[in-house]
Amino acid sequence: MSVAPASQETLAPAVWRGRRAAHAARADRLVGARRERSRRGESDPIEDFLFTYYPFRLAALRRWTPGAGVALAEADELVDGRRFLRGADGFVRAALPDPAQAARLAFSLKLCRAVATRAPFLGCFGLHEWAMVYGEAGRRRHGAWSLRLGAAGTDAVVRSLPVRCTHYDAFRFFTPGARPLNKLAPTLEARADNEQPGCVHVTMDLFKWAMKAWPWVSAELAADAFELARVARSVDMRASPYDFSALGLRPIAIETAEGRVEYEGEQRRLSGLAEPVRARLIAELERALA
Repeated sequence: MSVAPASQETLAPAVWRGRRAAHAARADRLVGARRERSRRGESDPIEDFLFTYYPFRLAALRRWTPGAGVALAEADELVDGRRFLRGADGFVRAALPDPAQAARLAFSLKLCRAVATRAPFLGCFGLHEWAMVYGEAGRRRHGAWSLRLGAAGTDAVVRSLPVRCTHYDAFRFFTPGARPLNKLAPTLEARADNEQPGCVHVTMDLFKWAMKAWPWVSAELAADAFELARVARSVDMRASPYDFSALGLRPIAIETAEGRVEYEGEQRRLSGLAEPVRARLIAELERALA
């Protein structure tokens, strides 16, 4: 493995050390509540999802990288012989990705480009969480929290509305009874064909793709994607069949016409927030693969 032969940007020691310190402080704020809950043995169904469904350690969000194509002056302290290397010119850069790493980056880039070309689909109404308990309310993921409409009422909503989930990772958690109700059968292989920017999980997944691209995608972008994912997760749970009002989350009652209009408004808002983050991720992945 060798360093990239050219850099698009060079950072002086005071600049990159300042960025690294600012990112570490920001990351500590972002994971502070999770750390404190873990210490007390408590859980939160909103934020904890971002650390369990996305299997990144708390420390991983704190790791700093400027991303690909950036040279760091007087940065020998970062050299690890694997991901950050010192070039013959004395500058430290992220190493070139090996073939397996490049393939993963290329997949993320292909998916993000495909999503960016599509208009948001707003007709799913967040029914994926409802489909995950359909007919099996006793085995629901958030067992400590009650269903707003009860088991029978939840099942009735799933039967009364079109189930049109486009996200593979959401669909694979549907109960066996709910899977045939979905208009699509999303597969892992067809992610780039199905995923679209109106999906709250696609917005959350920007955090995953940024983290999986370390050190070739900047730490600041990964932190931005995490904050966006937290907002999307809150919408996801407000529109779910669970009653999280004790956490201060006002339900989006998608079982009503008014609730469905509200949910579509939140989809538009999240899609707008995700667009610049996705564009930056595409640009940084392109730079890593150049």
